[in-house]
Formats: sequence, C-alpha cells, structure tokens
Amino acid sequence: MNSKGALLSTHVEIEIPFHDCDPMNVVWHGNYARYLEVARCELLRLFDYDYMQMKESGYAWPIVDMRIKYVSPAMFLQKIRVDAYLKEYETRLRIDYVITDCQTAKKLTKATTVQVAVDVQTDELQYVSPAVITEKLHKVM
Repeated sequence: MNSKGALLSTHVEIEIPFHDCDPMNVVWHGNYARYLEVARCELLRLFDYDYMQMKESGYAWPIVDMRIKYVSPAMFLQKIRVDAYLKEYETRLRIDYVITDCQTAKKLTKATTVQVAVDVQTDELQYVSPAVITEKLHKVM
C-alpha cells in the first residue's frame, strides 16, 4: 500500500491521546479505525464529497470491508501521520492508508477500506458509483 496508482491523496497528523491507550501506553487496536476516519474525511473534502455531501446527494457509503496490518505499535503522545490514497472510485471507494511516525517516518500500520454506494431512498446497493462522485472527482484530478 503506497501512493503508486493513487488518484488523489492527502495526510493528517495526530498526536496520540491518553484515552486511546491501554495501561501500557500502547494504542488499543480498535482506535486505528478512528485515525483512518480522520484521514478519509480529509481526502473526501478534497473533492467536496464528505459525509454531508454524500447524504445530500442521496447516497450512503457504508464501509463494507476494512483491513488493518499492525506493523509496529503507536504510543501515548507519539505524533503520527496518516496518509490516505484514493485507489478506486468507479464501482466502489477503495482507500489505502499508511500510518507512520512523524519524527522517524517508521511505518506503523497499513490499511485499506472499501465503501459502496447505497441509494438512501430504496436502500439498494449501486453496482456502479453514482455520477455525482465522478463529476466531483474529475474537477480535481
């Protein structure tokens, strides 16, 4: 998982708060999903299609698959960088992530999420991404 083949990318920096850690000051594994969410929202904002715009367009985009590979632990007060790379959008949103230490650039985690469009009125899965996302992406790519 890297920037190769990315259609769009961005990153966020996060300082690990105390409440995200276990008694050994290691980030509890379930909190990584929140870090991915922060980066994903930043990526979606680049083409004006964050969750409010999704709702307004008539589509929900639930995550249907999330894979995380923990390479090295993140610790309390560590500053991390979460890079997000849009890899697919024609039939689904596939975003790859790499989490690294801000000081050393050491890779800590890599992940992928997949979201699909669902029509909010009919609750039907869309097998092709709605035109709204293509239109918005073509304005910035």
